[in-house]
Amino acid sequence: MTDSDLDGLTAPDDPAPDDPAPGSGHRPGPAPTVRRWAPPQPFGPHDLRRNLRVLRRGPYDPAYRAAGGAVWRATRTPLGPATLRVAPDAGAGEVVGEAWGPGAEWILDRLPALLGAGDDPSVFVPRHRLVAEAHRRHPGLRLVRTGLVLESLIPSILEQKVTTDEAYRAWRLLLRRHGEPAPGPAGRLPEHMYVMPGPRTWALIPSWEWHRAGVDNKRSSAILRAVARARRMEEAARMEEAAAVTRLTAIPGIGPWTAAETLQRVSGAADAVTVGDLHLPGIVVHALTGARDGRLQQDEARMLELLAPYAGQRHRATRLILATGRTPPRRAPRFPHGDIARL
Repeated sequence: MTDSDLDGLTAPDDPAPDDPAPGSGHRPGPAPTVRRWAPPQPFGPHDLRRNLRVLRRGPYDPAYRAAGGAVWRATRTPLGPATLRVAPDAGAGEVVGEAWGPGAEWILDRLPALLGAGDDPSVFVPRHRLVAEAHRRHPGLRLVRTGLVLESLIPSILEQKVTTDEAYRAWRLLLRRHGEPAPGPAGRLPEHMYVMPGPRTWALIPSWEWHRAGVDNKRSSAILRAVARARRMEEAARMEEAAAVTRLTAIPGIGPWTAAETLQRVSGAADAVTVGDLHLPGIVVHALTGARDGRLQQDEARMLELLAPYAGQRHRATRLILATGRTPPRRAPRFPHGDIARL
């Protein structure tokens, strides 16, 4: 779980304050490939911005922008880079997807899955009054499915054992320096959007560049091991949850926390509860019991006990709990920032 899980629906739409990589810029491109998708009637309401926001890695993520009611994503598909713009057409009751780049057709083919078409919230049965109220207040919540493993796995590795600000900075710097400008039309595409590097480019990033981005050897080594097995990692998107966890955690440096954070986004895993998180146990325990003991921030066993009635839907339950904004008072000092780039 990251700080973005606790955010509201609004976020800065401005580009990041950092300077873009030398020689960057967006060149004019062809007209977009367009797909209009009408959610089926039983699908119900859809909260597009809240649902897709779990893919954002900080307010200045170079691969994600929200502007003017639309969400933009820059992504690397099996067919190459793509930029996707998604916006609701309320009058027609549809969602309009526009895409540019070699991966445009691939990303549009999977637009319904990205928007949660494969998710079935009707099977969820609230067991606590707070959860029932959140379920009622957020009928548009859907678990998204990108079908792309590395683009969620790599930033999840960057978020291990550091503050979210440090992880977001590392992701931003690495994409801007080693990624490529997102395909799309100049003057329309939000500025400074980048597609993350491909596996070979990640593998060739020198050690001092990881150091410059504030990434220690443990995390960079885990990323390098993952991209060396990129094809095997991407296969996890088509596996059952237990098999996918086994596949991901076979890589040294990838544990249950990282696997859960990845599969929540890749395959909309409804039961992929995040374990090993610094804050989530305390939030869940406080929300469901009212307990305020600061030690509960570490009480993972108690959290899992409370979530046991939601077996099969524990991730959805935690999403709904987070949506209430009910958090315990902070009693411990904030996790200290570290900057290895200054060492």
